[in-house]
Amino acid sequence: MPRFTRLIINIVISAALLIISGQVWAQNWRPVRGGIPFGISGMALLEQQNNSLDFLIVHDNKQKNQGRLAIISIKGKNQPEYFPLKWPNNTELPIDLEALTFIPGKINSFFIALSSSGQAYYIKLERSKNTISLIKELDLPNIPQTSNFEAFALQNIEGKLVAVWGHRGEGEQPATIYWGLLDLSRYKITPIGDASLKVPFPSGNVRHISDLKVDPAGIVYITSASDPGDDGPFQSAVYVAGYIGSSGNKIAWRPNLRLVPLYRFDYHKVEAIELVPGAEGGVFVGTDDENLGSYVYILGGSN
Repeated sequence: MPRFTRLIINIVISAALLIISGQVWAQNWRPVRGGIPFGISGMALLEQQNNSLDFLIVHDNKQKNQGRLAIISIKGKNQPEYFPLKWPNNTELPIDLEALTFIPGKINSFFIALSSSGQAYYIKLERSKNTISLIKELDLPNIPQTSNFEAFALQNIEGKLVAVWGHRGEGEQPATIYWGLLDLSRYKITPIGDASLKVPFPSGNVRHISDLKVDPAGIVYITSASDPGDDGPFQSAVYVAGYIGSSGNKIAWRPNLRLVPLYRFDYHKVEAIELVPGAEGGVFVGTDDENLGSYVYILGGSN
């Protein structure tokens, strides 16, 4: 079956499953913490057990006395538990962390967090001690001066560690999706290409990309959000933005040219997305609702 045909089939199936799961498993948003310092700007799955999910999350804080990372634990239908983590004492605090991804092929202890300026932090989490260690800082390549990054994800695509990241765009200015290859042994990202993207919804004060994740088939999911101010009202949506995969001997991007909002949210500013596999999984989203704090929501699954 041609690769592009598989892409279309995957997009159709993904859309159908999201819409159906939203109807069948409709449930309430679950509050995490209140207030601006606790907004969720990125999330990555830590552990998945029967009726229990743990996520590592990042906050987009800028002040010294504010947290950067935390663990949230969701058990059954209970409200999430929140466990703050300290940034390593001997390193400079990151400013405005906006994205988080696990590193495929490693145990769920290694992650990369990204700031809005394009500074990436390769970190290790020790769950037994609930401590973070910084392995290496690295920069995104060829950063345009006006960039404001909100998304970064990694995935193994046909034996290559592919990085996909996004400048958020705003209003009439489109977002930009970038892709390249990550060499962890050299701590280097080699850029390959970029493409512009604008979403049809939300339409006011929109950030066209507020986060993204890539599944093992190469399907790229994005969230988009409107941000009219610290008190909202907010709107958000989830899209399948396209497909990243091999074309000949290159990694190529195939955009979804007719973006369909697979799910719409009123009153919440979604800035984090994670894909959780399996019968108890689904598409998880987290919010940065400014003065209203943070929430999580699952599209699909039985939690």
